[in-house]
Amino acid sequence: MTLFDEARDLLDDAVALRRRIHRHPEVGLDLPETQTAVLEALDGLGYEIRTGQKTTSVTATLDGAHSGPTVLLRGDMDALPMPENTGLDFASEVPGAMHACGHDTHTAMLATAAKLIATHRDDLHGRVLLMFQPGEEGYFGAKIMIEEGLLDGDRAPAAAFAIHQTSHTRSGFVETKPGPLCASADTLLIEVLGRGGHASAPYLALDPIAVAAEITLALQVMVTRRLNVFDPAVITIAHIDAGTTDNVIPEVASLEGTLRALSQETRSRAIEHAHRLVEGIASAHGMGAKLTVDAGYPPTINDDAMAGFALDVAKEVLGEENAALQDDPLMGAEDFSYVLQRVPGAMVRLGTAPPGVENPAPNHSNRMIRDEQAMASGIALYAGWGLRFLDGSR
Repeated sequence: MTLFDEARDLLDDAVALRRRIHRHPEVGLDLPETQTAVLEALDGLGYEIRTGQKTTSVTATLDGAHSGPTVLLRGDMDALPMPENTGLDFASEVPGAMHACGHDTHTAMLATAAKLIATHRDDLHGRVLLMFQPGEEGYFGAKIMIEEGLLDGDRAPAAAFAIHQTSHTRSGFVETKPGPLCASADTLLIEVLGRGGHASAPYLALDPIAVAAEITLALQVMVTRRLNVFDPAVITIAHIDAGTTDNVIPEVASLEGTLRALSQETRSRAIEHAHRLVEGIASAHGMGAKLTVDAGYPPTINDDAMAGFALDVAKEVLGEENAALQDDPLMGAEDFSYVLQRVPGAMVRLGTAPPGVENPAPNHSNRMIRDEQAMASGIALYAGWGLRFLDGSR
């Protein structure tokens, strides 16, 4: 029996766990129901369990019959603060919360892979470390787990792997790439300080709205003219707030947006240029402006060798036709980046698009659905990474 066959035999359990988590989505760092579901799934498998102090994280370690390195496998557990409109019979029962990014799937696949790995314990030359993480959606859950000692000790991980499902890619298809896989994500907060007045006489005031518009456009030009096109960044101003009525020039205009970059160098350069641009444009119009940057996740950088290993295992376990090198990185962000800053590893994308559905809803959509059959591929892949990395060849 192949590893994929073994994973498929466990699919019903994985689907049941996924639906249980999906019905009761939890947002942020405090996920007590999800944590309980994970702990129940791991019970009796022989793993040493530890829960987080600052979060409801779960780490589980399994030592093989032989000595060797440690490999980390990660699944994130949190949902998004948004309504669900899928019409599924196991749809969210929590108003304003939904598993619209597939973390319920990640958690169920990893917990089920734990069972599969445990059945091969005698073949393991080393330790498997499972990382069940809250707070991926902007709450720095991975960073907190690292601060609590996830990667410390004399048996720190030698490699780390993670899966992220994508609902608009062919079900069961796996792809990744060496180097930058996901972007950094920083929040830009800009305040333009003008002088209020009557809208019919703007020359007697200092109009911050006009300057805010100029800053918005200039930021787009800056990205294309001051940054290397082969090491790109994206700046989007997504929220502008100013004024109260049609005939009053306000004192202040506020802007909010996001900066995404694929390298720390471009990230730093974009922030430097943005500060100069914001302050300079305002000054040219006789006003003041302040840019505040709320730092988010760093770029997610796959290790070259580990990305190759991850794809090789995918081709071996799932078939050559179901794994390929990814062409381009994504400008979305991932806090698995914090793990990859410390440990060589890779994240891969697993397609979960429902067969026969034209233009399936993407991640973060209130109508996003997934093909649960793809979970067998994810279970086999998690287990395959653990078993192949700990096969005694290292």
